[in-house]
Amino acid sequence: MDTLFSNITAVTMIDKLPVIYGAYVGVTDGKISYISQQPPQEQAERVIDGRGMVLMPGMVNCHTHLPMSALRGYGDDHALADWLNNYIFPREDKWDSRAIRAATLLGIAECLRFGTTSVTDMYYFSDDICQCVAESGIKGNISRCVTVFEEDYCFDKHVPSQELVALHEKWHGYDNGRIQVEASIHAEYTSHDKVWHGIAEYAINNGLGMQVHVSETKDEQESCLERYGLTPAQILDVSHVWDTRAVAAHCVWLTDEDMELFARRGVTAVHCPNSNLKLASGIAPIKKMIDKGMNVALGTDGPSSSNNTDLFEPMKLAVLLSNGTTYDPVSITAQEALKMATVNGAKAQGRENECGVIAPGMDADLIMLDFTQPHLIPCHNPISNLVYAASGHDVKLTMVRGKVLYEDGNFLTIDLQKVLQEFHDYVLPLMFGGEGEANA
Repeated sequence: MDTLFSNITAVTMIDKLPVIYGAYVGVTDGKISYISQQPPQEQAERVIDGRGMVLMPGMVNCHTHLPMSALRGYGDDHALADWLNNYIFPREDKWDSRAIRAATLLGIAECLRFGTTSVTDMYYFSDDICQCVAESGIKGNISRCVTVFEEDYCFDKHVPSQELVALHEKWHGYDNGRIQVEASIHAEYTSHDKVWHGIAEYAINNGLGMQVHVSETKDEQESCLERYGLTPAQILDVSHVWDTRAVAAHCVWLTDEDMELFARRGVTAVHCPNSNLKLASGIAPIKKMIDKGMNVALGTDGPSSSNNTDLFEPMKLAVLLSNGTTYDPVSITAQEALKMATVNGAKAQGRENECGVIAPGMDADLIMLDFTQPHLIPCHNPISNLVYAASGHDVKLTMVRGKVLYEDGNFLTIDLQKVLQEFHDYVLPLMFGGEGEANA
């Protein structure tokens, strides 16, 4: 046995036994090998004293844009169109590989610090992002986002589409599946049917997942209805976009018919309440989605629109917003919210057989939180405290496949000081010039 967590409160996320007090959880060769209230006979190379601590499955962030850590706080307090066109897009035009790598590593460090063990990322410069994921030890479902406005489109000649092909051939399945490459259509309104057919066909033929922004704003939904007489979910279905495992980010304005369609197709809605509220996009009706049979997971969106990647924040907001908009104090329970961040997220990534719960044979993707902090005392219910009182700042240890990646302020696979130096010396001057230096 490599590692043993001793005398710890284990939140297993298994319905029959969700919490085990005074638990012993063993890790061997990257897998959970032991869980009991009795200590194992086998000796462990390292024993971690779990008194006052809570162990839970690592969190799964099902929608983010990691490199946008460089755009955190830039253009805040502007309307969406103004924010995108006058702040975000002009700065994104300045990216190069060197800057992307530094920004991505900073984003991954933040995820690990806050207890995220797997991310679903949609962006470009995806080869560089995969390299950072590979180096850091985190899990990642990485997609090359495709946007096409020109009608003259051919999958075999379109450069971003061919970047997807190259990414798939180079990275898909890396390190026994720690990296999964997925296809991505940015959104219905930033492409057209030739693109949808081409990307969908490639994903289906190669068994890849799909990532799409869907019905994020009211204008997006209504404009699509005007163009096609169908919603974004419905028109993309015509082009077989949902004929593979897929995640639909945001889903704020889904109709009942959209939800029923997604339930039939097995599409996961990724709820990003922090970003949706900040950009005034609306509030996704996740209670109705769940009642319709949909899988609902959580995402932070990019640090530019959520300002951090602490998944504890959207987890809490998911409950509060649902209760407040339905006038039902138990519309979403704490345990259901915690499932969105773990079990449901693993399912969305196609990883339900490897992570999301604490059980023998599962990957040891685990996080340990310090429950001796004043804001977590008393603890009548660990699940309730995790959802309503805890934050990513309470995470003391983050482990992926049995390897500790973060512990007590230390990053074991990322040279954070080197990343920060690169960030201030190169990234900010490149993207912001003198303004960036001032902000640094």
